[in-house]
Amino acid sequence: MSTYILGLSAYYHDSAACLLRDGVIVTAAQEERFSRKKHDAGFPIHAIRHCLETAQISLSDLEAIAFYDKPLVKFERLLETYLGFAPSGIRSFAAAMPVWLKEKLFLKKMLRDEFKMLTGEKKPTLPPLLFGEHHESHAASAFYPSPFESAAILCMDGVGEWATTSAWHGEGHSLTPLWEIPFPHSLGLLYSAFTYYTGFKVNSGEYKVMGLAPYGQPKYVQKIYDHLLDLKPDGTFRMNMDYFNYCTGLTMTNEKFDDLFDGPPRKPETLLTQKEMDLARSIQEVTEEAMLRLSRTLHRETGTRHLCLAGGVALNCVGNGRVLRETPYEGLWIQPAAGDAGGALGAAFSAWHQFLDQERTPSPADAMRGSLLGPSFSDDEVEAYLNRIEAPYQRLSDDDLYDRVADVLASEQVVGWFQDRMEFGPRALGARSIIGDARSPKMQSVMNLKIKFRESFRPFAPSVLRERVSDYFEMDTDSPYMLLVAPVREARRTVMTEEQKELWGIELLNVPRSDIPAVTHVDYSARVQTVDEDKNPRYYRLIKAFEAKTGSGVIVNTSFNVRGEPIVCTPEDAYRCFMRTEIDVLVLGNCVLEKADQKPWVEEEDWREEFALD
Repeated sequence: MSTYILGLSAYYHDSAACLLRDGVIVTAAQEERFSRKKHDAGFPIHAIRHCLETAQISLSDLEAIAFYDKPLVKFERLLETYLGFAPSGIRSFAAAMPVWLKEKLFLKKMLRDEFKMLTGEKKPTLPPLLFGEHHESHAASAFYPSPFESAAILCMDGVGEWATTSAWHGEGHSLTPLWEIPFPHSLGLLYSAFTYYTGFKVNSGEYKVMGLAPYGQPKYVQKIYDHLLDLKPDGTFRMNMDYFNYCTGLTMTNEKFDDLFDGPPRKPETLLTQKEMDLARSIQEVTEEAMLRLSRTLHRETGTRHLCLAGGVALNCVGNGRVLRETPYEGLWIQPAAGDAGGALGAAFSAWHQFLDQERTPSPADAMRGSLLGPSFSDDEVEAYLNRIEAPYQRLSDDDLYDRVADVLASEQVVGWFQDRMEFGPRALGARSIIGDARSPKMQSVMNLKIKFRESFRPFAPSVLRERVSDYFEMDTDSPYMLLVAPVREARRTVMTEEQKELWGIELLNVPRSDIPAVTHVDYSARVQTVDEDKNPRYYRLIKAFEAKTGSGVIVNTSFNVRGEPIVCTPEDAYRCFMRTEIDVLVLGNCVLEKADQKPWVEEEDWREEFALD
């Protein structure tokens, strides 16, 4: 008889649920994909239902439900922090405490009440509720699905209960904590402080800061070291809290921070200046240096050949690329759902391997199966939906489909590509993607301004055939989860004119950098996704068909959504996004829809009001 474990993360941001059967992932999904609310923090009722329906089981069939952190320990940290800074922070304290005293402090009861609502039963039969520590869940999500028998594990995020950075050693099915850096000293919160100060949304806009960094100069690096961060040679650090407000206030930074950087935070949606670009470049360089020092220290301490990463900072793919290139590790594996959503997965794995003491046999390719772990829809289901809304389409055979879409891409049209199981984690990996021709000089601006409706500086990622990655980029390793940045090969770069060399900042945006300009950032870098036939066979076959027509084994890949919207989950989500944007062709499984054939799209209100800006 199979053993099922349900893992949950909820109530802070990026709620998610995952289901293990005998230690193997059955499915995993974020609540935002169902609720259509970006970074949804609520109880993941839709994600849980999906998990149970996929396995065709009920709650009573579960061996355990594992939650990704310990609320009582987190409450202790909040109380100690407020007491430590008193009388400062009384407004923040007054805002936070009612929620804790009414709900979060009694999380076990709250979860039981939520499950009552899910089942509709007054006394549902529930398995044991297990609570792991936040960073333990991150570490488990990084190590247990990895391909390594043993590894060092580094977790870096904003904050869990107390830990903001933690080091672990994984061996077989055991996970041993080594050391941690406690709140309020946090690499993630330091980066978020600059996210806030440069006018972007905390817990959402950090990747914008990373994308903006190459437009700037690192002119504030020394100021950060002199005033904000004492970074030791071993990578450990302390922050000067005189400049920050997140312990007790309602903002990330304070007036002293403003004085240090000559003015108040940039107001969201206002013009980006060279100052913001220089700040982004500076905090990015500081973060990369901390990541490198911590990784090297962990290698010296453990002697292991492999490193696993998780926590929100592990989504900093520029830093990850440097860790891969500049540290002694032979192998690097990063959990694709590195943030809080992945904590659900880690909690479930911890319950299986530690609570139930089950052995572990690593898979050479990792246990995430390309992170394609969410809902899927058959061609019959797709057709039923399209017929219901009377949308014109063609259903093609596989061979005709790949040939047709390759032609569409080669003609510089943009395609919405919806296939098989939805991705788990923040990246679209070829199942819920918007794709285009990487060779097109206009593709980056078209996708940003007419389809994603987002800032023009934002770079796009390449999806490249695994066997051809070294033809385009200075790397020759697997990067299936789009978590490594690598330089574009020198031979493919476009030599800048003397006039172009005089440009700086955002002026560089429209200067083609290589023969794949749509995926080459201004510093000649790219956030690489390698595509192989085993992990994503349909996406692989499409790129192979495109290669056969054009000679190019790389295309543009961005997530299938507009700015502020979660990645699409269902055919209905995909069709709606297709009609709201200037995507030319929509491919739902084997069904192909041309924009020109569709009825005019009419909505009573401006749909842009539906999604909060990120």
